[in-house]
Parts: sequence; C-alpha cells; structure tokens
Amino acid sequence: MASTRAMMSPILRRSLFAPASATRQSMRRPLSTTSRLLNSADATALPAQKPVGAFRGGLFGFLFGTAVAGASVYYYILEEYRVSNEMLTEDIYALQAATQRLNAYVTELEGKLDQVQKKK
Repeated sequence: MASTRAMMSPILRRSLFAPASATRQSMRRPLSTTSRLLNSADATALPAQKPVGAFRGGLFGFLFGTAVAGASVYYYILEEYRVSNEMLTEDIYALQAATQRLNAYVTELEGKLDQVQKKK
C-alpha cells in the first residue's frame, strides 16, 4: 500500500487518506455577502405592473399577428403583381417588334413581287 501512495497525486492522496472531518471542512464554502450586495436588492426591484388578463393579451397577440401576416401577404402579392406586369409589358414590346419586322419583310416581298411582275 505504501507503493500505491507514492504513485498518487498529492491532491488525491489528501482526499483519500485524510480524516473525514478535515475533508468536510475543506469542502465547505463560506456563505457571506457584503452590505453593498444586500442593499442593491432594493435598488434593482422591478416596478409593479398591472396584470394583463390572458384573454386580453391573447386577443391582442392574435390581432397583432393577423395584421402583420396580412400586411406581409399584401406586400408579397403587390411585388408579384409588379414583376408579372413588367414581364407582360416586355412580352408585349417583343411581340410588337416582331410584328413590325414581319410587316417590313412582307412589304419588301410585295415590292419584289411587283418588280418581277413588271419585268414580264
């Protein structure tokens, strides 16, 4: 057993082989506080609030949540409408440009066809 004691750390040796009363005293923490800490409890006391009923608080929360959700959906739909309106406008302009090109091409073909008929 003497060889086992030599291999142990000093802290472990003290806690294993010390009398029980010495171990209990070394494990205790003193419970004390300063007067400053005792007086600060009065300074940090929260003001008393008027209690809010569960129904009134729940109703307010529900209405607030509904208003926020409605507003966010409104702005989302407004943004989607704006984007789709811009896309539709771009498509209309592209269709108008294609129609003008086709009209110019047909007019050119009619002119060439008239020249061919005049040569005959």
